[in-house]
Amino acid sequence: MFFRARSLVLSLFCAALVGLSGFSAYLAVQRFGIAELQATGLHRLDLYAASLEREIGKYAFLPGTLSLEQEVLDLLAGPAGGEAAKRVNVHLEKLNARAGTLSIYVIDAHGRVLAASNWRQADSFVGEDLSFRPYFRDAMASGTGRFFGIGTTRGDPGYYLAARLAGSEGDEGVLGVAVVKVSLEQLEKSWSTVEAPVLVADENGVVILSAVAGWKFTLLRSLDERMRAAFDHTQQYNRRALQPLGMREIAAYGHDARLVRIVGDDAEAVSVYPVSGRFLAQSRAMADTRWTLTVLSQLEQVDSLAQSRAALAAIAAACLCLLAAVVAERRRHLRHRLAARETLQKAYDELEHKVEARTADLSAANHKLQDEISERIRAERTLRAAQEELIQAGKLAVIGQLSTGIAHELNQPLAALRTLSANAGRFLERGDADTARANLARIAELADRMGRITGQLRSFARKSNGLSEPVRLGQALDNVLALLEARLRRSATVVERHGPREEAVVSCDPNRLEQVLVNLVGNALDAMAGQPRPRIELDWDCADGAVRLQIRDHGPGLSDEACSHLFEPFFTTKQAGDGLGLGLAISAGIVRDSGGSLQGANHPDGGAVFTLELPLAHCHD
Repeated sequence: MFFRARSLVLSLFCAALVGLSGFSAYLAVQRFGIAELQATGLHRLDLYAASLEREIGKYAFLPGTLSLEQEVLDLLAGPAGGEAAKRVNVHLEKLNARAGTLSIYVIDAHGRVLAASNWRQADSFVGEDLSFRPYFRDAMASGTGRFFGIGTTRGDPGYYLAARLAGSEGDEGVLGVAVVKVSLEQLEKSWSTVEAPVLVADENGVVILSAVAGWKFTLLRSLDERMRAAFDHTQQYNRRALQPLGMREIAAYGHDARLVRIVGDDAEAVSVYPVSGRFLAQSRAMADTRWTLTVLSQLEQVDSLAQSRAALAAIAAACLCLLAAVVAERRRHLRHRLAARETLQKAYDELEHKVEARTADLSAANHKLQDEISERIRAERTLRAAQEELIQAGKLAVIGQLSTGIAHELNQPLAALRTLSANAGRFLERGDADTARANLARIAELADRMGRITGQLRSFARKSNGLSEPVRLGQALDNVLALLEARLRRSATVVERHGPREEAVVSCDPNRLEQVLVNLVGNALDAMAGQPRPRIELDWDCADGAVRLQIRDHGPGLSDEACSHLFEPFFTTKQAGDGLGLGLAISAGIVRDSGGSLQGANHPDGGAVFTLELPLAHCHD
């Protein structure tokens, strides 16, 4: 009973030691990982803040330069309209085209727009009353005004830079305000290729810039009815519905860092990195603005590393406890063996003494001799029992050796993972090139896989202006087929093209269109791998202001599961290592950004067919 209770106590102690070791390792690795994320996040904050300040700084001087234009000052000082207004409109139109801004306009002291760069358009600002806009009031009061909002005329978001325009020398009166509207869309697109999500919130807690499209114009904090009424008055967000982002703070760290959780939403379906879960949020106030820049670093890798290190620590502690238990058991059996040996030696000594005492008088001690013989038989039985104890102790010793070997076998593969790269260098120093080459080959397998992943993302995120322009569809197809010519020739694939004699012209980004076509044709080649006579059909036509291109393969077609998850990120029907499942998801996002659509289905006559629709820039039937 005592031994059973003692074993239970030792078992509980070992279990507690294993759990404590794993938990301590988890906390230590997680703390170290979060510290590294903080350092990386601070560096990212510096880069993003510099890029944003540089983008705004390019146009900060522009409103003030209009005070140097005498025609602008004369228009503000004299009667509205006439030839003076037309000359200023033309000047602002040319200036807006050269500067690459959204719009430039001049407002008189009462808040009415007298001239604008978009004066030729139907939705021109000329004549509008913008006295309610905060940037106008700030410029009139302090000389300059900065404001992010959504235009009330066209509904385009932008950053407004305003400067007060005063009269000529000797005239101290305020004539009006010059306003430049700048688009930050290109900066947002460059942020969409970074490793971690980033967002910018204004003084109201509204997300105005973000690497994730679904986060724009969401709330980081709740708004009361007074603030919503103020927004309706200033039309800063053009009466857009402002929904909460769903960010909840879990814990706070130093240097403006905190642990937050974001609830997943539809934005996650079109993002190349996770946008829900636990993040390390680091924020910084932007200079010359009341904005806050926030970088969100995903904690999934830190948690995975901490869990693996905790598991290793728990296994090591369990092995140590097992080794200690085996050693304790061996010592206990060794004590029993020594006690049996002492008992046996004592029995032998007593037996010899009795035999010598009774040998002198054999006839008189016959009865006693029989008793001694019986005693000796019992002693022999004790000896045999002691021998059996020794055999059992030997078995336990072997078990102890086996347990040590088991612990070594557990530690060996764990250490091999850590020392694989270091051993390669040592083998090279010893001249063992074959073994070093084998180690490097195993490392190269991992490096090749990472290279394929980064290569695929880099190709879809390569530098592009992101603007739509007229693109000849036939020329784009020629470029794609030329790029895949070697692969088509190697697989003996026949490409059939059918379409109108006059070439169709679509409106999109030419680089991104070729990326989508390469992905679709490459998928068709993959689907027909091993087919005796592979064939790809390319058919297009123009209707209802759009170009409709069908890419059909003659492979086995799409399964029901593939059809239901076709454009989901990381879903793939290829073998492990042949793809990440990001191609169709990213292609669908590119086409959607160009105002088109991408669909996939099975052709009635067999094989899969993908239908690409893009807005028509010019087409002849």
